[in-house]
Amino acid sequence: MRNVFLIGPMGAGKSTIGRLLAKELRYPFKDSDREIEARTGADIPWIFDVEGEAGFREREEAMITELVQEQGIVLATGGGVVMREANRRALANNGLVVYLRTSVDQQLQRTSKDRQRPLLQTPDPEAVLRDLMARRDPLYREIAHLIIDTDQRGPRVVVNTIMAQLDEELS
Repeated sequence: MRNVFLIGPMGAGKSTIGRLLAKELRYPFKDSDREIEARTGADIPWIFDVEGEAGFREREEAMITELVQEQGIVLATGGGVVMREANRRALANNGLVVYLRTSVDQQLQRTSKDRQRPLLQTPDPEAVLRDLMARRDPLYREIAHLIIDTDQRGPRVVVNTIMAQLDEELS
C-alpha cells in the first residue's frame, strides 16, 4: 500500500480532494495541519502569532517526518511544506506526490472569506499569493510524481483524474 501525498498552494483543494481520494482508495486520510492542531491544542493562526512562521515550520517538519512513516495513507499537506528540503525529501521518498496546481485567481476566489490563513491577513492577499507561487511552484514541481490542474474543476472530477493516473502509475 503506497502513500499518496497531496501538495500545492492554499486553496488548491488538498483537504477536500484528499478526503474523497482516501475514501476512493479505502485509505485513512490525514491532514498535516489538523494533526499539528490536534497535538498542540492550538490552531494554526495562533501558532503563527505566538511562534512565528519559523516555529510553525519546526512543528510541521516533525509532523511530516512522523506521518510519512505510516503505510497506505492519503496526506494533505500545508502549502508551505515544500519550503524545507527535509520535507521535500521525506515526501518524495515515502509515497506518490501529487501536485494539485491552481491559479492565483482561483486561490483568491477559494480563500477570500477564510480567516484561518495567517499569510493572507494582509491588505494585498493577491500580491502575497503571487509571491508564494513564484517561490513554491518550482519546489512543488521538483518532487511531484503527478501534476493535476484543479482550476474550474470540481473535487470529484479531480479525484477521478487522480485515480486514472494512479491506475497507470501502479500498473
